[in-house]
Amino acid sequence: MEVRATAKFIRASPRKVRLLLDVVRGKSVNEAVAVLRFMPQAAARDVLSVVKSAAANAENNFQMAPDDLVITSIYANEGPTFKRFRAKARGQGTRILKRTSHITVVVDEREGL
Repeated sequence: MEVRATAKFIRASPRKVRLLLDVVRGKSVNEAVAVLRFMPQAAARDVLSVVKSAAANAENNFQMAPDDLVITSIYANEGPTFKRFRAKARGQGTRILKRTSHITVVVDEREGL
């Protein structure tokens, strides 16, 4: 049985978040938590939170053993983009795009136990 957790409207670009997701995809939850805890990227804290939430959902709602959980699917979709303007020379302004992400983690029990 697959258990999922989602964090929406995370203030990090999906492109940068996907770099972190590629590191932990397919790993066990304990290993992913250990790796994300020491990653220097700012978005690692948000990804870590979603991974822990998925593990907690599996443990509390479906009585799965937390040590047997593996990340079967993890992805970041694009959320809404906040549009801001920055003053430039000669009275002009340029647009600044503040991107957001929706991060989804799916965990399942390890096969072959």
